[in-house]
Amino acid sequence: MHCPFCRHPDSRVVDSRTTDDGTSIRRRRQCPDCSRRFTTVETASLMVIKRSGVTEPFSRTKVISGVRKACQGRPVTEDALAKLGQRVEEALRATGSAELTTHDVGLAILGPLQELDLVAYLRFASVYKAFDTLEDFETAIAELRVSRSHPEECELGGTVQVPVPASAAD
Repeated sequence: MHCPFCRHPDSRVVDSRTTDDGTSIRRRRQCPDCSRRFTTVETASLMVIKRSGVTEPFSRTKVISGVRKACQGRPVTEDALAKLGQRVEEALRATGSAELTTHDVGLAILGPLQELDLVAYLRFASVYKAFDTLEDFETAIAELRVSRSHPEECELGGTVQVPVPASAAD
């Protein structure tokens, strides 16, 4: 690590501590050349592979920004969005994978968003899952109704038959 003061190419670690949330390590370093001290923060990198093939670092801010659009006009607080962003990041890190696809990130968002606000969930899912027709919305709403009326079946991973509205069967 280069010294930020004199650009010496080396430094020694004086002290290491994990941060309060346990997601990173704070290191106090000292330059052997100018003897000045500075702090670095180490975090495990989490990379996202976009559809175009480009890889970029995971951004909790991008997750919150995308979800904020789905929550526009809904009674969702900034604090709730921040908690959702944290839950999504924790879920993605818990996979143990250093690289994830945008599809993985979208799936990680859907669960917490469904718990937060059903209308925002439908808005996000309609874009994420590329709903093309009204039937796509009707199917998603029917699945939500079934999961809310039989939460034990969904939690256990049971197969749920979704009733098709009479108008969709024609």
